[in-house]
Amino acid sequence: MTVTVLAIPETDFVPAKHLAKLMNEHLKRAAKELAEVHLKALTGSGFSKDDLVIYISYNPKFKIRYRIVNDVPTDVEYFVAACCGRLGYMLWRTNLINTDQ
Repeated sequence: MTVTVLAIPETDFVPAKHLAKLMNEHLKRAAKELAEVHLKALTGSGFSKDDLVIYISYNPKFKIRYRIVNDVPTDVEYFVAACCGRLGYMLWRTNLINTDQ
């Protein structure tokens, strides 16, 4: 499985310019660490050859939130949720309704 974690700097709020720079750098490091360390087990054998794409961003209370943006098996969703939960990341809820399902 190919794991891609993208840091999304656009958020629902606009922090001060100096704070935004620090937050964006931290978010990029967190994305790299999530993909290369915490979700590394997904790249091994035993999982499908599909892609896993995760967006991470900040919520208005400056907590990191995550969202899986493509269709993956349920076991992969649970694994990602467990890893992100241990890191203190919150599920990124959206108001959009997915019409593909």
